[in-house]
Amino acid sequence: MNSMEKPRMSEGEMAARVGLELKDGFYVNLGIGMPMLVSTHIPKGRMVIFQAENGILGCGPHAEGAEVDPDLSNAGDEDITAIPGASFFDSAVSFDMIRGGHLDVTVLGGFQVSEKGDLANWKLPQRKVGSYGGALDLAVGARKVIVLMKHTTKDGEARIVKQCAYPLTGKRCVSMIVTDVAVIDVTPAGLVLREAAPGWTADEVQAVTEPKLIVDGVKQYRRS
Repeated sequence: MNSMEKPRMSEGEMAARVGLELKDGFYVNLGIGMPMLVSTHIPKGRMVIFQAENGILGCGPHAEGAEVDPDLSNAGDEDITAIPGASFFDSAVSFDMIRGGHLDVTVLGGFQVSEKGDLANWKLPQRKVGSYGGALDLAVGARKVIVLMKHTTKDGEARIVKQCAYPLTGKRCVSMIVTDVAVIDVTPAGLVLREAAPGWTADEVQAVTEPKLIVDGVKQYRRS
């Protein structure tokens, strides 16, 4: 069985794995797309406070049915609720929080991450325009940047590369990469393979990863 045929982690499982990294009392911003799933996969009993750059501190779960308020949405234009004590403010205050280093973690999607932790997530070469939203600020303003993305493209090309070929969002900003295949830490010594998806060996993860991985006692992908 080649790597494209091997079972991979679902988006929900990937989001849940990121949720394990968010500690009680953390202030966290979630990027648009798959990262927003993380808000529904926080371990029971853990209080994580979500910030949205459109001006909310204290985003609650997604709203459904009678809970939907047309004036309440996150940065991805999704209907949400607000937790008790939530605050609302303008974008200027929101980005003061981000640029001032007040966020413990941001979770962003990615097109490519380099072995040095460079992130490219706002524009593909084949597209005339891109959309970076608040990612440029989040990539450098948050204390920890976790990238949540598929390990390869639909064509099987590596997304974790020696050097990003796409326009950069930020240089040396990524701390951790969580994919459907592996969990990888970005360290000064290089990319460290911490966990591999069930059924995947370190060699198989390496085969779909361009840079050389540091392997030392790889564990199975954590689910809880």
